[in-house]
Amino acid sequence: MSTNTLTEDRTATVMLKKMKGPTKAAITFLCLGEQAGSKLMQQLGSAEIERITAAMSQLGPIPSEVVEAVLGEFTQKVVSGTGAVVGSMSTAEAMLRKFLPEDQVADILNNVRTSKREDAMWRGFGALNETVIANYLKGEHDQTAAAILNNVDTAVAAKVLPLLGAERMHDVAERMITMEAVPLHMMQQIEETLKLDIMSDAIHTSSAETHQRMADLFNKLDAQAFEQLSGALNTRVPEAFQSIKQRMFVFDDLIKLNMQDIAQVMRGLEGETLPLAMRGAKKELRDHLMECLPQRSRQMLMDEMEATGPVRGRDVRAAQAEMVNYAKSLADEGTIELPSSADDDDDELFE
Repeated sequence: MSTNTLTEDRTATVMLKKMKGPTKAAITFLCLGEQAGSKLMQQLGSAEIERITAAMSQLGPIPSEVVEAVLGEFTQKVVSGTGAVVGSMSTAEAMLRKFLPEDQVADILNNVRTSKREDAMWRGFGALNETVIANYLKGEHDQTAAAILNNVDTAVAAKVLPLLGAERMHDVAERMITMEAVPLHMMQQIEETLKLDIMSDAIHTSSAETHQRMADLFNKLDAQAFEQLSGALNTRVPEAFQSIKQRMFVFDDLIKLNMQDIAQVMRGLEGETLPLAMRGAKKELRDHLMECLPQRSRQMLMDEMEATGPVRGRDVRAAQAEMVNYAKSLADEGTIELPSSADDDDDELFE
């Protein structure tokens, strides 16, 4: 058995474990085809048909090895030569029309489309800043807050819960654990309230959020591209661009770190990253970085820089970007502290 085959089999097994019942049933119906699939679907109830239709509409292309794994689970036999299948809303609609009246098909498809829009709403809500979500939940009943957090991604809920405060966090978490199925009409009311109260406001992003997003984007931008943008943006939107620059952390900002944090960053870099990054550093920054190292480490770094010979500008920029990214990762872990725009404000002079 080839390595590719083993990899495909493992992938199929992993996907199969993650699949829910309606998804597996939808794949099986697609394999049966419209005629046989329609006859079999007639034996199901309307709720089951709706769930399978929803799953089928979201399938997209399914690799043949996954199809075989699904059929193998149902029949305990792997049918060799089974082809790949493609699920879509039109495929599901065509199958339904084989045995259901037009008005019932329209109702099912409308319910499925509504469900997909609601899923999109929850994804949008979960993508909001966790502080925004927490502030909103602070004004809601514990049961409502629990219902909402049970519908967002667990990674989002994990960030939001501590922001509610210790006592409230305990109450909401307990309700999340003990909560039974929320009645449909209550869940619909919660969703409608979210759309009106918070999702419409989320469209109007604050300037601070926009500036932080652009700062993150510019941090990842190639240095030459950013330099080309800077002149134009400084002329067209000087105040906004200055605010964005204050939120950025670039290679030259390493000089603002304390010496212990700089040494931590430099020690963690691998390979030729540090010597390459230092080759392109301004003299003032390079001297400052060197002072953060012990004498022996400093001499070793200088020897490495000399040994590298001529280097290309893009390699230097890539090394400096890697150094900045590593500093950010250490800051995210809480190992070091990056300078903030507030630090610059603290240095403002008053007469």
